[in-house]
Amino acid sequence: MNITGRLTRDAEVNTTMNGKQVVNFSVAVNDSYKNKQGERVEQTSFFSCSYWKSTKVLKMLTKGLLVELTGNVSARAWVSKEGEPKAGLNFHTSNIKTLAGGRKAESVQDTEGQSQEESKDDLPF
Repeated sequence: MNITGRLTRDAEVNTTMNGKQVVNFSVAVNDSYKNKQGERVEQTSFFSCSYWKSTKVLKMLTKGLLVELTGNVSARAWVSKEGEPKAGLNFHTSNIKTLAGGRKAESVQDTEGQSQEESKDDLPF
């Protein structure tokens, strides 16, 4: 499944009790349609997202960034500390594609240790 939306907050890294690190972030997905009366209805869905492959994406995942995510969605339900029932959507992300927007993030290190900006300067054209 693919979803496209904007990050509602900067991503953060959490560590499980087993020592595995996961990048967590939240995405708002906007949708609109016309109802029976012909009025345009705007609807926003919020997804709590997790990315387990690498923490290197942390610096680029900033509030406002438009991303296309590939993964699986699941629903969750819980009871708040106040005793109120709550529900949410989780998106277990397997691929992240940045599209536009967000704050300018620091360059992310590539596999050879050079920043992406440094490697762009080395191009012969």
